[in-house]
Amino acid sequence: MTLPAGTRLGPYEILSPLGAGGMGEVYRARDERLKRDVAIKILPSSFSNDSDRLRRFEHEAQAAGSLDHPNITAVHDIGSYEGAPYIVTELLDGETLRTRLAAGALPNRKAIDYAIQIAQGLAAAHEKGIIHRDLKPENVVVTKDGRVKILDFGLAKLTHPEVSLERATSAPTLTVGTEAGVVMGTVGYMSPEQACGQSADPRSDIFAFGAILYEMLSGRRAFARGSAAETTSAILTEDPPDLTATNKTISPSLVLVVRHCLEKDPAERFYSARDLAFALQTSSESQPMAEERAVPSRWRRLRTALAGVGGLAALAASFIIGARLGHQATPSYRRLTFRVGFIESARFTPNRSMVVYTAAWGGRRPEILLSDPGTAESRAFGLADAEVLSISKSGEMAVSIHRKTVEVFIRSGTLARMSVTGEHAPREIQEDVQWADWAPDGEHLAIVRDAGIRNRLEFPIGKVLYETAGWISNPRVSPKGNLVGFVDHPVRPDDGGFVAIVDLAGHKRTLSPLFYSVQGLAWSADGREVWFTAAGDVGSRALHAVTVSGRQRLVTRVPGTLTLQDISGDGHVLMTQDEPRRGMIGLAPGEQKERDLSWLDYTLVNDLSADGRTVAFWESGEGTTLGYSVYVRDTDGSPAVRLGEGALPTLSPDGKLVLAVANLTSEPQLILYPIAAGEPRLLSRDGLNVEGVTWLPDGKRAIVSASEAGRGVRLYVRDLAGGKAQAVSPEGYRFFAGGLGGRGVVSPDGRFAAVLGPGQRSYFCPLNGGAPVPIPGVTPQDVPLRWSADGRFLFVFRATEMPARVYRLEVANGRKELWKEVMPADPAGVTDVGPVIPTPSGESYVYSYSRTLSTLFQVEGLK
Repeated sequence: MTLPAGTRLGPYEILSPLGAGGMGEVYRARDERLKRDVAIKILPSSFSNDSDRLRRFEHEAQAAGSLDHPNITAVHDIGSYEGAPYIVTELLDGETLRTRLAAGALPNRKAIDYAIQIAQGLAAAHEKGIIHRDLKPENVVVTKDGRVKILDFGLAKLTHPEVSLERATSAPTLTVGTEAGVVMGTVGYMSPEQACGQSADPRSDIFAFGAILYEMLSGRRAFARGSAAETTSAILTEDPPDLTATNKTISPSLVLVVRHCLEKDPAERFYSARDLAFALQTSSESQPMAEERAVPSRWRRLRTALAGVGGLAALAASFIIGARLGHQATPSYRRLTFRVGFIESARFTPNRSMVVYTAAWGGRRPEILLSDPGTAESRAFGLADAEVLSISKSGEMAVSIHRKTVEVFIRSGTLARMSVTGEHAPREIQEDVQWADWAPDGEHLAIVRDAGIRNRLEFPIGKVLYETAGWISNPRVSPKGNLVGFVDHPVRPDDGGFVAIVDLAGHKRTLSPLFYSVQGLAWSADGREVWFTAAGDVGSRALHAVTVSGRQRLVTRVPGTLTLQDISGDGHVLMTQDEPRRGMIGLAPGEQKERDLSWLDYTLVNDLSADGRTVAFWESGEGTTLGYSVYVRDTDGSPAVRLGEGALPTLSPDGKLVLAVANLTSEPQLILYPIAAGEPRLLSRDGLNVEGVTWLPDGKRAIVSASEAGRGVRLYVRDLAGGKAQAVSPEGYRFFAGGLGGRGVVSPDGRFAAVLGPGQRSYFCPLNGGAPVPIPGVTPQDVPLRWSADGRFLFVFRATEMPARVYRLEVANGRKELWKEVMPADPAGVTDVGPVIPTPSGESYVYSYSRTLSTLFQVEGLK
C-alpha cells in the first residue's frame, strides 16, 4: 500500500515517503504527543494473515525495543494499520552506508571508526540474545554527525523475499524461521551456514560484518559475482581477493581482523562482537598514516635482536635514567644465569624458594637445572633432552623427556611426572606431548599435542577443549581452574598469533589482536589478567597484560626480546631476555672450509644450484622491513641480491630464473623472477593456495604443493607458459614444509617426487600417474633432500638431531650410509639445524640453523 500525506496511523501522521524495499515501505511521520518526527516502517499485510508470524513480529519488535545503545536505531512503538503491522523508530538524519560506498573505498581510519561502532552495536544486541541475520550496508546509517546506527534488528527472519534470487546479489533471500534448512540473509553478506540453511548465531552477524568491513576498505564487494547462485558458491568455497591489492596502506593486523571475520567455519571466527570491537580498536592504534610505507598483507615473523647493548647493562641504564628524570622505578631485575646458550623454559618452585629451568649451555643438549636465586650456581637433574613444563603446588614437576624438535618453535616428547627434588626417576604419562600445565588441584594436566593435521588442547587429558589447523602454545590453567589461557597461532610454523582463553565447556574467546610474535604466557597472581610477551608491527617482544574481558595494557618494555616464563603466587616474574637469529652456512665448490652465508637476521635457505655456486634463500625477520623477501647469493661469499617479495624460492635448472611463492599466507600464488635483467611475472592463482614449489627438470614446468577449495593438499603440475594446473597425486601428499623449507624433491628424470604423505611417512609420488609408494629405508624422522645426478641415491637427513646427520640412501633397496654431519663451529644457543641441501654430486652444500642466546631474570615490582 502507498499512504498519502496526512494519513494517520494511531497517534502518528504521515508526512512523506522515505523509501521502499523487500521489508515494506518507510515513511516520515509526526508524533504530536512528543513533538518529534519519527520513521514508520509498514510491513506487508501478509503478516496479519499468519497469526504465528504476527506474534513473532511483536516479540522481535519488543526485543529490539529493549536495546538501548547509541549504535542501534531506537524502536519507539509498534501498531497495525488496515491489517498491516508497522514499527516506529527514531528518524535518522543521514545516509546509508551503501550510499557512502557508492563513491568507493573509505579512508582506513574512517572505515575503522564505522566498524568499531557497528561492532559495539552488535555486541550490545548479542549480549541480549538478539541476532540481526541480515546485516548489510543498506541496514547501516551514518548520521551527519558521524554516528553509525544499525537498522532492522530482529526483522530479517520475519520477511519473505520479494526479489528473484537470480536478479540481484543484494536481494534478500529470507524465509520464516531460524530452524535448519531455512535460508536467511542477503546474498553477498550471508554467512556460509546461512547459505546452507543452517541455524544462525552471533557469529553469522560477524561474517556479514567482515564482508561490510572488506567493502569499506577495498571499495568492492567481497563475494560479488554475476548471479546470486555464483555469489553463494563464492561464499561457500572462496576467499575474497587480497585487501592490499586495492589498499596499500592497510595494516597487517586489520587484514587479519577481516580474515578472522570471514572464516568459513563459525568456530574459527571471533568468539564475540565484543572481542571483534577490541581487535578493531587495537588495529586503529597501530594504523599507519597514508604517507607511511605500506605494510605487507602477509604474515611476517619478527625475530628481533638486542638493540646493540648488553642486556643487563641496558636494563640498569633504563632504570637509572628513569630515576634521574624523577620517575618512580620500582621493578628490580635479578640475573639468575650467566652461561652462554638457550633457555627453553623456567618455573618457580612452590613458595618461590628455587627456580627450575631448561637450558642448552655451550652447545650441549638441553637439560633441566635447579637454581637458587640467592646464588649464581645451578645444579643439573641429570636429565638430557628433557624440559620442565610445569610445577604443581605440591612440588611435583611435569617434564618432557626424549624431547625433540618437530618444527621451528615446536618441540615434542613424552610427558612424565617427577618430584622437584629429583629423588625418583620420571614416571611416564603420555607420548607426543608438546606442552603441559598443572591445574591448581595438582592432579590434572592441560596438554597440547598433534592429532593428525590438527593441533589440540586437552584439559584434563583426553577432553578436547580446542583444536586448530595452526598450532597452540603456552597453555596455562587459571588459578581457579575454570579457564585455560593459551596462544593461538593460525599459521604453522609462524609464531605470530592471538592470546585466547577457553572454558571447561570448550567456549573459546580471543582476548588480543594479532601479534607478529607471541611467546610466553602466564596468569597474574590474582587470576584477573593473562600476562604475555609479544611484538606488534615493529619492535621486540614486550610484556603485556589483558583481562578476561579483553582490556589490554603494556606492563613493561626493555631493550631486547622478552619471553615470559612464569609468575609466582606473590607476583614475582621469571623472564628471559633473548637474542634470536637464523643463519646459513655453506661449502662452495673446490673449497675445504665452510663459510657463513647469513645475510640479515632470519635467513632461510631453500635451494642450491646443481653446480653449488648459487643459493636461493628468503628473509623473514625484522631486517627485511618489506616482509618476506627472496634473495640469491653466490656461495663464494659475494653480496646477496634481493629479487623481490616472496618466500620458498627455487632455482630453475639453467640457473637463470627463480620461482617463489608471493603473498605466502594471503592468497598465495607463484611469482617468477629473472636473476639477471628482466621484469618479474606474477602467475595466475588458478584457485590454488600454494604452499611450496619446485622446478621440473625440463625448466618449463613446476610441481606445486597446494590445495583448492573443498579439497585437501596434493601435488599439481603447472606449465609456466600457461594453462591450468593439473593434479598428479591423491589428497594428503605434500612437500616437506615448515622449518624444513617447503621443498619438493624431484628425480632427475622428472618422473617422481619425494613427498610427505599419510602417517607422516615419505613417499615416491609418480608424476605421470600411479599410486604413491613408501620410500624404503626412510623413517618418519628422515627428510629427503635431493637426488644424486644418476638417480640411484637420495640424500636424507634427521631433522630432530644435532649435529644434523645427512645420509645417502640407495633408492632401489633402502640401504643408508652416513654422508656427513653438519653443525655450526660455535654451537652455543643453536636450537636446530636444517634443511641441509647438497648438490647432486655431494661436493657442496648449504644449510640453515637457528641460534638463540638467553639470560634468565627474576623480576620484582611489576604491576
